[in-house]
Amino acid sequence: MSKRIVVLVLPHVNLLDLSGPVQAFSAAARLGAGYDLAFVSSDPLVSSAQGLDLSGLGALAPVHDGDLVLIPGADLTMSLEIDPGVIRWIREAADAGAQIASVCTGAFLLGEAGLLDGHRCTAHWSVIDHMRERYPRARVVDDVLFVMDGLILTSAGIASGIDLALAIIEQDHGAPLAARVARELVVYLRRNGTAAPTSPFVEFRDHVVPEVQAVQQILADGFAEHYTLEELSQAVHLAPRTLTSKFVRTVGMTPLQYQQTLRIGHAKALLSCTGLSIEEISLACGYADARQLRRMFSQVQGLSPREYRASLR
Repeated sequence: MSKRIVVLVLPHVNLLDLSGPVQAFSAAARLGAGYDLAFVSSDPLVSSAQGLDLSGLGALAPVHDGDLVLIPGADLTMSLEIDPGVIRWIREAADAGAQIASVCTGAFLLGEAGLLDGHRCTAHWSVIDHMRERYPRARVVDDVLFVMDGLILTSAGIASGIDLALAIIEQDHGAPLAARVARELVVYLRRNGTAAPTSPFVEFRDHVVPEVQAVQQILADGFAEHYTLEELSQAVHLAPRTLTSKFVRTVGMTPLQYQQTLRIGHAKALLSCTGLSIEEISLACGYADARQLRRMFSQVQGLSPREYRASLR
């Protein structure tokens, strides 16, 4: 199923705010995600803050339930005027059920549309105080890269727009695809706005051992499958003992231990980003039942899946 991403291109838009997340979604589309990008503006020709003219932009057409509206930040020091028609269009998109995501100062347009009231949100550090003054009903935070609060998504600015895009891709299509996009963009995958880059789908990949990389990719693409060591060894034309030795020297664990790491990592993502039941998550991660997930999860995390989800809240 495809998802339309409608990118609102503002006058004096910052190019990295625009190009970073757009390239992430474009890379995801090339890897199989059903993303359709459209670029709209109140004017078919817009000059960026860096002086590059962007032309051929579409009109502000209606947005529908299931779409994502992406609002890259603009240099507001160059123009503080925000077109009332654009604000009205954003409000109508939200009323239609679309996700609304901002990068950097794009959050001001969400604020003008009244969409930040009662929501956690963020923006570039240089405008945080102004955000709090202008939108007192918004819950503005300043120590995160991005915030996903229901259908309202905001990021701190510049490169953090890529982090937000990766989080959306993970939410839509899972951690393996988001990790592949992160590797293509040569960036870390940070599952939330504060965590270090600890996704197991991108950890342990900073080496050049081809057989280990190949097995890691097999397991990342099919972490819920039931592989044997013999099957993995045959895939890279190594004896099981040789593959295990190479894997332990390179990654610090056996291939099947690595698969368990991926499964637990995916379970953590589903617990934090979805409302799926523990039983549903166990099946999605390749476990026979919820009891098996609870046992493995508790061994690794030191708390149950339910306790882990509660700790995030």
